Amino acid sequence: MAQNRVKPIPEGMHSLTPHIVCAGAAEAIEFYKKAFNAREEGRMPGPDGTIMHAMVRIGDSALMLVDEMPQWGAVGPKSLKGSPVTIHLYVEDVDATVAQAVKAGAKVTMPVDDAFWGDRYGQLEDPFGHKWSVATHTRDLTHEQILEGMKAMDPKAGSSS
Repeated sequence: MAQNRVKPIPEGMHSLTPHIVCAGAAEAIEFYKKAFNAREEGRMPGPDGTIMHAMVRIGDSALMLVDEMPQWGAVGPKSLKGSPVTIHLYVEDVDATVAQAVKAGAKVTMPVDDAFWGDRYGQLEDPFGHKWSVATHTRDLTHEQILEGMKAMDPKAGSSS
C-alpha cells in the first residue's frame, strides 16, 4: 500500500520560525494584529486559560507564541529583564508600519532612517519586551558600497591615531 509522503516543512511555513514567550500571550496576539496586521491562525488554550500554543501570520511568515510558564522554563523578556533577540520584519512602508505599531503601544528604540546597507530601518520594543527591527529595502548596493557606507558612519575611520 502506497503512503503519501508528508512534507518535512509544512505548506505555508519557512525553515525558520520565531517562537516567543509572552507574559499575556492573548494580549500579545491582539497587539500584533493592531501593530503589524497579524492574522491569527490558531490557539490552544490550556485548562487554566493560558495559551499553550498559538500562531499568527505577519506578511508571509508565521510567529508562534505561548504564555509564560515558569514551571516549564518558559519565561519572556519582561521576566528576564530584557532579550538579546531582535525579530526582523520587512514591510512595504516602514514609516507607516512603525507609526501603526507605536499607535498600538510599541516604543521606538531607534527612529526610522535611511541605513547605509540600503534599507530604510528602525527599531521598536513591543509591550511584552520583544525587540523588533522594521525595514523597507530601498536601494540595491554592492558589498563594497555597503562597506564604504559603514566606514563613513565610523567617526574614527579616516583619522590617524
